[in-house]
Formats: sequence, structure tokens, C-alpha cells
Amino acid sequence: MAGKTYPAQQHVIRTFTKLIELLPATEQNKPQIALLAGEVTPFRNDTDREMPFRQESNFFYLSGCRVPSSYLLLTYQNGTSLANHPSSHLFIPKAELADIMWSVPPPSLDEASATHDVTRVDHPAALPDAIQELVKAFPEAIVHILPSSHLFPTIPSQYTGAFLASNAHVTEDYLLSALHRARLIKDAEEVALIRRANEISSRAHEVVMRVLGQGVRGLITRGKGAGTERPLLPSEWLIQKEAEAEALFVASCRREDAEHQAYLPIVAASTRASTLHYCCNDREFAWGPVNPDDHKNCNELAHGHDRALNPQVLLIDAGCEWKCYAADITRTMPVGNGGKFTPEARAIYELVLEMQRLSFEALKPGLHWDAIQFLCHRTLVRGFQRLGIFKTPESPNSGSWNAEEAILASGVSAAFFPHGVGHSLGMDVHDVPSASKPEQNETIKGIPLGHESFYTYLRLRLPLEEGMVVTVEPGCYFSPHLIAPVRDSKHIDQEVLKRYESVGGVRIEDVVLITKDGYENLTTVRSDTEWVEKVCSGEL
Repeated sequence: MAGKTYPAQQHVIRTFTKLIELLPATEQNKPQIALLAGEVTPFRNDTDREMPFRQESNFFYLSGCRVPSSYLLLTYQNGTSLANHPSSHLFIPKAELADIMWSVPPPSLDEASATHDVTRVDHPAALPDAIQELVKAFPEAIVHILPSSHLFPTIPSQYTGAFLASNAHVTEDYLLSALHRARLIKDAEEVALIRRANEISSRAHEVVMRVLGQGVRGLITRGKGAGTERPLLPSEWLIQKEAEAEALFVASCRREDAEHQAYLPIVAASTRASTLHYCCNDREFAWGPVNPDDHKNCNELAHGHDRALNPQVLLIDAGCEWKCYAADITRTMPVGNGGKFTPEARAIYELVLEMQRLSFEALKPGLHWDAIQFLCHRTLVRGFQRLGIFKTPESPNSGSWNAEEAILASGVSAAFFPHGVGHSLGMDVHDVPSASKPEQNETIKGIPLGHESFYTYLRLRLPLEEGMVVTVEPGCYFSPHLIAPVRDSKHIDQEVLKRYESVGGVRIEDVVLITKDGYENLTTVRSDTEWVEKVCSGEL
């Protein structure tokens, strides 16, 4: 990063402040030391071929360092100068000639000192002596490390052993929880990085929609020899299968210098949109019937006609990272039918849009996230009753057992909206799980609103606070696996349901910042029905 723009030192102070709150009172004023290892460059199994490197999130949060195989040694003491100015000692690998031949070398010590918000920078060879100095200076210190787990980089025993040899109190009990609690609230610099990731990802979603629209209008044509004498150029690419949509999305992000996708893109066409984390992205769109003279594996360039796409939805849940901070955006768009939703798909799309709109209107600090989850289920039940999928007391041979409250109490809506309405987002897509959904949660009391199944997969179960960044991603799905247990439900009109099952699924997801008075939407790609249809049909 150019200049010390990432506030690592403030993150260190924030983390130790949370850590002190977790400690017993007798240990809160003792010196606190933390030792973390950065991620190493991964290699494919049993080969020397590098795989993409991405820094471990907690290490980056405290150091702003994206250099592989680095270490961080922190010192803090409540009530002393170290509380406002903790020691932050970063260790980065030394550039070796043999490595430079193959790879870009790590920065020099002077370069790293100029670009990282730390107290001092050295090479790892200096780490044992640095540990010994701290042990002598702070013999009563508590040493904090992340849990020994495959989830975190391993600290070599030569470093932890230096603490153990001096009988220091080394613990895994507090650091991760403190980090998660600190990371739950984002500062202005973090919000700026998340905003950038969302802007890039929003444009990538729109690129896919606009290429679909150009295809509808016949504006994507192949030049002489395309696909036979030479490869297709990007301007000649049509989107006719999930992999092609994924390729365009990722390419759009990479062209704007985003190194990574924040998670595996979900690109699901047709009824596959009912699978929540469908990451295969390997199927063609659904096509119409094969004509007598067609062959399903024919080369379309050799024929003078176009195949007809069945009307269907294309659900894309994808977002890039920008300097270790994530975007998470979902758009559902029409394919076939001239780039327009079918009546059934449009009805479900607008219901999900209503679920999201009402959620937005309710967002404010102090509101418990459970209330947003329940609001979405209530909105879905009302929408299904309007469409006739759920019965009402006025339906034939019906009664009060099909009232809105009775249907909510039954939990049947969870078969159509099984996941949580959103989650915390930051450096990780499903950010800080232990803080977002704590095991001991004093904010959840009494009987849950609606049915307990509404909250099974809800990843955030806290009151909202200013500075939180969360996703708002309601959805509606027609998964045969989830519908099977409720096929005989007294609340469902099965004949009406059958008309909607081919929709597959609809999800609409934006990233929002909780502000003092409400929220700010960080996602810039539009989702209103008219705009989506005009773009996907090539009218706009």
C-alpha cells in the first residue's frame, strides 16, 4: 500500500481493548503480548507449483501486511504508555537470491517501514531475540496466540518454545474472540476498501447483464473465421452457459485490479438457482426442444439458425476482494423470453425485492437482526398468500388455520426461504462468526419470533450497531428437496405451487453500512425490475 494508509496500529489498540474486557480482573493490568504468524504461499499437493496467496485476515487486520511468511509481535499494557502506543514488531522474509530468480522479492526493511503502520520491521531471524527481550522486560506478561488449528497459520515451535522455556503464561483463550469483536465494527478506512470492492463487483454484475442484452439484440456478431480459423475475441463472446457468465464477471473484476474473488462465484441458471451455494457453474442454459434436423452437440456456426433459450433466471452471487476486503452481491436476471421475466418469475422477483425494501426501511442501530429475519418471513407469507401459493382463511375449504400468524407459527415458509437474511461482512464474507453469532448470547431472550427454524442458518444474531457492515439478501427458492417435507402441508395450494416451481430461485443481495440514523447502501448496481429487464433485453 502506498503510504501508511491502513490503520493497523488503531486496530491493535482496539483488539487489546476488547481482549482486556475478556480477561479476569486480576490479569487486566498485566503486560499483554501477542504473537501471530502470517499465511505462507500455498503449493499444490506434492508439487512446487504455487497457488494463489491471500493473507490471513487477523494478521492483516493487525499489520496491514500482505507479505507471505511474515510474523507479528505485539506488546500492550493497560494503564501505561503502551496502551496508547503499543509496540508492533513486524518480521518479513529476507530476499534471497534463489527466490528472487523465481518470484517477486519481498520489500526491503526500509520499504516495509515506510508503508506499514508498525513500530519496527525486521527479518524473522531477529524474532527469537525479540521474544527474549520481551520475556526479560515483562516477566509477568500473558502471551496470546490464535488457536492451534488448521484454520490459522502455524507458529513454528522455535518461536513459541522461547515463551514456554521462560514459563510464560501462553493462552489461546482470548485473542481470537477479541479480534472478532474488534473487527465487527468497521472504521472509515475499512469502509472505503469495502466500498471499492462493491463498486468493482457492481460493475461486473452489470457487464454480464449488458452482454446478455446485446445477445438478445443480435449485436454480438462473429467476424470472419471466428471459432474456426481463429479463437473468438471477447467482443464476440455470447453468454450461453454458466461458465461464460462467470468468466466475464471475473475478468471484469480482474481488469480493475482486483486480485481475488471473495468467495467462489455462484452462477446458477434455471432450476439450479434453488441450490444456495451452487458453485459448479458448469451447465449450459436451458434450451428449447431440439428440432428434427438439429443435433444437440452441433457447431452452431455451421448452421443458419439460432437455438431458442427457454425462459429462465440466471442467479449470480459473486463479489471480488479489494486489498483483503470483500464484496458480496447477488443479482437474479432473466434469460430467454427476450430478456424479460416470465409472469411467475417476475412475481417472485418482485416479492423478494419487497422483502429487501422493507428490510432496508427498518435498518437502524439498536434493531435486533432477528427482527429483520422475521420481517422477511412475514413478507414472504403475505406475498405467497397474494399469489395463492399459501392459502388464506377465505380459500375454499379453509379456515383460521390458514391465517398469516398461523402460517408463520408453522414454520412452513422456511422451506422457501431457508437461509439467513444476511451476515456481517468485512475481510471475510461471513465475517467474524464468533462475534456475529456468539454461543452465549444475552441479546436473545424468550420465545423466538415466528418459528425457531427461521433462525437456524442466521449468521448474525445481534442488535445492529453504527459501523457494522452487513449484507441484506432475502431469497425465495423452489428446491424439490426442501419442498418435499411440506408437500402435504394444509397451508399450501399444491396446484398453484406447481406453476412457480420452474422459477428455481431468486435472491437479491446488497452490502450496507449501518449509520447513525439508518444505513448506506455500498452496492451500486441496480436491482429494480424495470431496469434489470431493460438491460437484459438490450433496450437500455
